[in-house]
Amino acid sequence: MTTFDDRKDAFERKFALDEEVLFKANARRNRLLGLWAAEKLGLSGTDSDTYAKSVVMADFAEAGDEDVFRKVRDDFKDKGLAVSDQDIRGAMDALMAKAVQQIKAGA
Repeated sequence: MTTFDDRKDAFERKFALDEEVLFKANARRNRLLGLWAAEKLGLSGTDSDTYAKSVVMADFAEAGDEDVFRKVRDDFKDKGLAVSDQDIRGAMDALMAKAVQQIKAGA
C-alpha cells in the first residue's frame, strides 16, 4: 500500500466519523430542542419526554432542519404562544453547539 492510499483511507475514515458525529449531534439537538419547546408548552415529566421524541421523529420527514423547525413553530402557534422564528432558530443553533460539545465530551 502506498502513502497515497494510506492518506486516502485516513480521510475516508475521518469523513465517516465526522458524518456519524453530525448525525448523533442532530438527533441530540432535536431532543434538546424538544425539551426546550416542551417547557415553553407547559409540558413536564413523561409528557415532556414524549414531546421531545416527537421532535426527533419529525426530522425524518425530509432532509434538513426545516421539518423540525416547522413542527416546533406550528406547535407553538397551535398553543397560542408568541415565540418568534428567530428565537426557535437561535435555540436550534445554540442547542446544536451544546449537542456537539456533549458528544465530543462523551456524554
